[in-house]
Amino acid sequence: MSYQSAIDHLAAMAPELATQTGQTRRKFSLDEIGTLLTALGNPHRTFPSVLIAGTNGKGSTASTLAAILSASGLRTGLYTSPHLSRPNERIRIDGLEISDDDFAALFFRVRSVAQRLVDEDKLAQSPSFFEMLTAMAFLYFAEPAIEIAVLEVGMGGRLDATNIVDPLISIVTDISLDHMEWLGPTITDIAREKAGILRRGGTLITLPQHPEANQVIGEVADSLSLLGVSAVPYLPNAAIAETAAHLPNENGTHTPYRLEVLGKEIEVDSPLHGAHQHRNLALAIAAAVELAISHGFPITAKSIELGIRDTRWPARLEQLATISSEGAAATQWILDVAHNPAGAWALRAGLRDMLPNQQFGTLLFSCLRDKPVNEMAQILFPVFERVIFAPIYSSRATPMRDLLAAASSTGTPASAAASVGQAIDLALEHAADRPDIPIVVSGSVYLVGDIRTRLLARQAQSAATPSPPERVGQIT
Repeated sequence: MSYQSAIDHLAAMAPELATQTGQTRRKFSLDEIGTLLTALGNPHRTFPSVLIAGTNGKGSTASTLAAILSASGLRTGLYTSPHLSRPNERIRIDGLEISDDDFAALFFRVRSVAQRLVDEDKLAQSPSFFEMLTAMAFLYFAEPAIEIAVLEVGMGGRLDATNIVDPLISIVTDISLDHMEWLGPTITDIAREKAGILRRGGTLITLPQHPEANQVIGEVADSLSLLGVSAVPYLPNAAIAETAAHLPNENGTHTPYRLEVLGKEIEVDSPLHGAHQHRNLALAIAAAVELAISHGFPITAKSIELGIRDTRWPARLEQLATISSEGAAATQWILDVAHNPAGAWALRAGLRDMLPNQQFGTLLFSCLRDKPVNEMAQILFPVFERVIFAPIYSSRATPMRDLLAAASSTGTPASAAASVGQAIDLALEHAADRPDIPIVVSGSVYLVGDIRTRLLARQAQSAATPSPPERVGQIT
């Protein structure tokens, strides 16, 4: 069966979240993923893993840690969600995403086993979209005998399909309000779900954060008699953090800072923008150190330094540039998948760090209807001259009238585009006379992923077109 057939079947699978189409709301449980994995030979038990839960920063922490492990010479699996353009992005070994052929083969293999289990009444229903991808990832990691996997929890933690593993280390990143319909209405409720990834006698790596989250995590950790490791020693001090956040270096990344790691001084030079990334970096470093000291993995100070530098995690304050067909000056874009209030604050602060004393022009925005659009609007919209709303192709999309109402409440001029392509064109029209002011895209992974794909296609098209000498080197 073809890759496209696998993608079509996958897209038709039931999501974890309720939809507008009348589908039955799924009951979260580890029983079904456990039954499926048992029938597949328990691939998740063939490799050690690190499991990462939290509201924001999971992906950045996971990608940084995986890059460190690969730089240490370890064959490393990385499982993340959601994807920007293709589901293959979620499943990687040493930074390389699963091939189309392997993806298709694993999809139909898991689907066949799942259907047999349903027919035998061993499964009450077919796997969900996320359960299917999780099983595929575990199989993919097991068969080439990876040495360690870094797994990002999809949502929550306690009942997330990834929590079927028995991790060497559990990492909890920053917790804030998100997915409240599923995880509970308070930080306390959400933190309790996230703390479900902790194991008796295991290891927890985290940082001080919201007092309610600290309280819950501390109580659960005490009840499980686990080893708690603080990542605070791997944060830059306040003065260094201030400098690193505000002074980009010649490569467009923040000024490197130095830390002592495994008895040696290293240079922390991450390509990920924003002062909030210091926390994610600290968590990844702390995990790498713990894997080296307590579990004997061949991780060195040098491999930690190299892995941080080699991290690739797009659409997190990512900068792109496009050139018009007329050869005008390059238009700058900043893409960030901020999709909740905490992410919106981080984006706003990150933009101020990257572009000090500069006015922001156009924001392209959309979000899902389960997000607090009014709160996100109050955080982001007032710092822009205008907002352009683009439709996203999801049954969970916030209606355009609600987006426009949110903008109206902030007094920010806003307009609705009929398509993503039109939204890009409108933004480019506004930017034509001021190409030095970046266009910012945020609010939904669906929107950012779609626009990023289109911008990269424009870059490729421009690069393939012979350019006059004065245009050479403008593509970035």
